[in-house]
Amino acid sequence: TNKITDQLNLSQYTQLIKQIKKAFRKTIESQIAKLDVITLEDFYGDGLTLFMKVDNANHCLSEINMIMAKIIYSVEAILRQQYPILQPEFESGYMFVEKKNYSIMHSIESARRQAIAMAEKRIKSEWNDMVHTIKKIIFKKDIKLLAQPIIDVATKEVKAVEMLTRGPEGTVLESPLQLFSVARQTGLLYELELLVIEKVLEQIKTTRCRQNIFVNCTPLTLSNIRFIGDLKIIIEKYKNISPLQITFEVTENDSIEGLKNFIYNIKMLRLMGYKIAMDDTGAGYSSLSIISEIMPDIIKIDRSVIQNIDKNSVKESMLQGLMLIAREAGSIVVAEGIENEAEASILKRNNVDLAQGFFYARPAALVRM
Repeated sequence: TNKITDQLNLSQYTQLIKQIKKAFRKTIESQIAKLDVITLEDFYGDGLTLFMKVDNANHCLSEINMIMAKIIYSVEAILRQQYPILQPEFESGYMFVEKKNYSIMHSIESARRQAIAMAEKRIKSEWNDMVHTIKKIIFKKDIKLLAQPIIDVATKEVKAVEMLTRGPEGTVLESPLQLFSVARQTGLLYELELLVIEKVLEQIKTTRCRQNIFVNCTPLTLSNIRFIGDLKIIIEKYKNISPLQITFEVTENDSIEGLKNFIYNIKMLRLMGYKIAMDDTGAGYSSLSIISEIMPDIIKIDRSVIQNIDKNSVKESMLQGLMLIAREAGSIVVAEGIENEAEASILKRNNVDLAQGFFYARPAALVRM
């Protein structure tokens, strides 16, 4: 709303609201695949609520942010064209519907209220509650880490493990998708990811693990001007852990454009002895463009390429193309999300280096190996 809308009579205002809703529907139809859209609802004047299907394995938070940004930008452009004197501004928020101990309707309503709070950032609202909750998790270091083995495709030996984060057990934030989405929207993602790094090092020390360890980090964290300095403070407490044991895995499909310190920090990590992996390769153009920028030591091929690859010759051709890129970059290839022997056989046939997924092993507590 702005001063222009204050000058409209009821009829004009009603017509404007109809045009706004029409613009959103038109934009959503053009930006999101029909199979992903469940419904678009208008609840009690709280704004429009879009319900989408999200595959935890194939979607990432930056992709969701990008979809919302595109929708808002397109709608604002449409309205400016129709109403030149209007300067519309929209806010968005999101939350994931997870049925735990409540009915599905209760879960939907709870998620919707939290998404509205994220968008409005209201004083004394669920927004503040969520900020407080994330801060408390970080302060109490109340996260759990699970390890998923990364397997040599040819020999089936464990070559490394990826550390996966879970929030407080039994809460809605136990899900990593929920945990990191709230941290991202509340501006506490950097602090949470630093905590994950510290907990990983702590577990390596406690278990005396000698395996190579993969630690996930978003480009937002890796580009933070404070990152290298803060990392040095953390590793000071774990001097016996060699940087050669740690691989920083660049997660999410965030664009690195405008992230001034990203490339510099990657170079510094390499100088310190750490390896760099690129996650989600094949899931989108941005991951391919980042490869040419950072020339990662390891390239992880996204599950969307691997799923049902034994039944899809085009996917196998995609795999071969990505492997060619990896060889040109001098990178080791890890295939993600292997769920059955048929998929694993395609990897072996194409001489993929490493793989991980439920077919090989499910995430579990890190133990001495």
